[in-house]
Amino acid sequence: MKVEYDPKYDIMNIELVSNVPIAESVELDDGIILDYSESKKIVSIEILGVKKRLLPEAPEVVSFSVVGES
Repeated sequence: MKVEYDPKYDIMNIELVSNVPIAESVELDDGIILDYSESKKIVSIEILGVKKRLLPEAPEVVSFSVVGES
């Protein structure tokens, strides 16, 4: 999984899997796009205009963790 943010264009891309071609893109809401593989699995999520979607108190630093099964 890879999360990228481009401050110049204010776009965030959350790539769930690598090297899987995108067969279809569906815009869920204005500027929120899901990319699907041929087998209809989600490949990535793209968010346009990220700054306008965040609360003013949102942190500049992103924390990411993977929760394992117990």
